[in-house]
Amino acid sequence: MKQYEVIIIGGGPAGLTAAIYLERAGHPCLVLEEYVCGGQMVNTPEVENYPALSKISGAELSSSLYNQAVEQGATVEFDGVVSADLEGPEKKVTTLGGMTYTAKAVIIANGAKRRKMGIPGEEQLTGKGVAYCATCDGGFYRGQKVVVVGGGNTALEDALYLSNICEEVHLIHRRDEFRAAKVLVDALGDRENLKIHYFTVPHEVLAGEDGKVRGLAVKNVQTEEISEIPARAVFVAIGLEPDNQRFAEQVQLDQAGYILAGEDCHTNLAGVFAAGDTRTKTLRQIVTAAGDGAVAAAEAGNYLASCR
Repeated sequence: MKQYEVIIIGGGPAGLTAAIYLERAGHPCLVLEEYVCGGQMVNTPEVENYPALSKISGAELSSSLYNQAVEQGATVEFDGVVSADLEGPEKKVTTLGGMTYTAKAVIIANGAKRRKMGIPGEEQLTGKGVAYCATCDGGFYRGQKVVVVGGGNTALEDALYLSNICEEVHLIHRRDEFRAAKVLVDALGDRENLKIHYFTVPHEVLAGEDGKVRGLAVKNVQTEEISEIPARAVFVAIGLEPDNQRFAEQVQLDQAGYILAGEDCHTNLAGVFAAGDTRTKTLRQIVTAAGDGAVAAAEAGNYLASCR
């Protein structure tokens, strides 16, 4: 078993910021990231609301944050967490790769994952036209007709991005007003190839003879009328959901599955902290995740000092 002072679960803005602060404070830490560092922001084409950076791609910001953490001395392992024993003075984390690590403190910063629609055809056609990242998969549908489902910032960002490369973009929204930032809502009106379907929800993803998406059946929530939108891809952007069930028997969660932790990032367990999108909070943004990372690192440092 390898031992560190702090184990950080998740390599998004919260986890990597925590790593920077811990290493600068002289606390050797390990970051465990199952996929790619950066979390949700790595899939964002342009970040325009991060202080001092008027415009930067999510991938570039992710890379810079990762490099900074490594330069400070943090160890980053690309391995997912299978289980964690978080009670008691020594915490133990086991990974998909069969490694076991121990530490006196743990920061859970595993973010949140894209929520699924839960309609017929979605699971069967995932990877065959159903996608959850427009910047990752949009290029496959250049010059074709696509659908975006959602009404928040991510959905509008996806729709605007796709309107630059696709023949036609249909935006499906269950209400008549968007929850997204005004600058994004205003930008929709400038795209002639973007059509908005208000008071509409996805009903079924339709497959063609080639076994790939041929369209989306939608239902009008006012009339209950069902219609079909021909499209070769359906991009789902209906929000996020936490992935905290592996911690549920030890760490207290709210009804939605987020870790109960306040602005000090403390959980119900001594030496265990939650930072970023994974915890209960009112605003989930890159800047708030980074702020959480700094706070969680400081609180972990204080906890380590109290253990000596």
